[in-house]
Amino acid sequence: MGEWKELALDTAAIINPTESLSKGVKAKKIAMTIIQPFTKRVHSYSVEKYNGGMKFRNGDTLVARITPCLENGKTVFVDILDDGEIGFGSTEYIVLREKQGTSDKDFLYYFAISPEFRDVAILSMTGSSGRQRVQTDVVRNHLFSLPPLPEQKAIASVLSSLDDKIELLHRQNKTLEAMAETLFRQWFVEEAQEGWEKNDIYSLIDVVYGFPFKSKFFNDDKKGHPLIRIRNLKNGFSNIYTDEECDEKHFLNCGDLVAGMDGEFRLYIWSGEKSLLNQRACKFIPKHNYVPTLFVFSLMKTHLHYYENVKVGTTVIHLCKSDIDEIRIHVPPKEVLIEFGKIAACIHEKIKNNSKQIRTLEKLRDTLLPKLMSGEVRVEYEN
Repeated sequence: MGEWKELALDTAAIINPTESLSKGVKAKKIAMTIIQPFTKRVHSYSVEKYNGGMKFRNGDTLVARITPCLENGKTVFVDILDDGEIGFGSTEYIVLREKQGTSDKDFLYYFAISPEFRDVAILSMTGSSGRQRVQTDVVRNHLFSLPPLPEQKAIASVLSSLDDKIELLHRQNKTLEAMAETLFRQWFVEEAQEGWEKNDIYSLIDVVYGFPFKSKFFNDDKKGHPLIRIRNLKNGFSNIYTDEECDEKHFLNCGDLVAGMDGEFRLYIWSGEKSLLNQRACKFIPKHNYVPTLFVFSLMKTHLHYYENVKVGTTVIHLCKSDIDEIRIHVPPKEVLIEFGKIAACIHEKIKNNSKQIRTLEKLRDTLLPKLMSGEVRVEYEN
């Protein structure tokens, strides 16, 4: 196996490559806000007129250089562009591009999310509190220990195979959720009966609101349980823990239905590990054992989407308990819910099983990543 070499990052990769994109030209934009922490790919973008910002092509890695985005793991591999197309994004990105014969594009992404790079980048940050930025020249000139190109490709192949499987399982869950919503519309909208009783949601659903955990108990040493805030709902994990005591009802478990109450009211089927739910988020629980979880999911998703549209004109939209109290629903007969549950149960179980696989694969990837990037674990490869 080849020897690792100490190389300046500027020697191993092209940093902030020069690209031409005229002002006023419409192009795909990857905003900082859509990047999910420690998630390789983005699944959305906007098309806007270019008026400044970092430019990039497919295969480039975008690294947030501003606090707290860097610390939170906002780093992404670009693959949403067509061949030869140029995209753009925040001025707060560092763009890394492979250097032919020296580095591999996928390896550079994993290198950028590894402690080998992140520790150097974070320590280099300067500026006023809350607006600190990476000193690009520091990481550009820092000597990193890097494997030969064939081993880079082998390392990237191992980690990419895990990320590809994780991505596939996420897509499967999205498809399963869409199936559940289609069944819900058929059973409870298109085939709804006029005689069904109208009542508040509490006839079928219990609502548990997050607990106002105190910041003095927060830690990043994994003491206690992860604390889930609105920002964590989409990606399913948090780096903040708390060992503050609270009632069992404030725990989130795999398969629970949870939504934020500020900024957006999207409903998620929780896929992360057992965690604690912070204030300004809530979870919805079937009140009776015959009420299917996916019935509650589709029902509440419809109502929350309505409130999000109604409140969108305000500066910051808020969902209040009084809004939930006002929700009125047509209550299907118990026997209809039981029959729907027989179909929906297998879908919900598949979503939960996929979520458990995702967590297992993520833990494996996150365990392997620093070991592979430091050379503690080596992979076999052909020259």
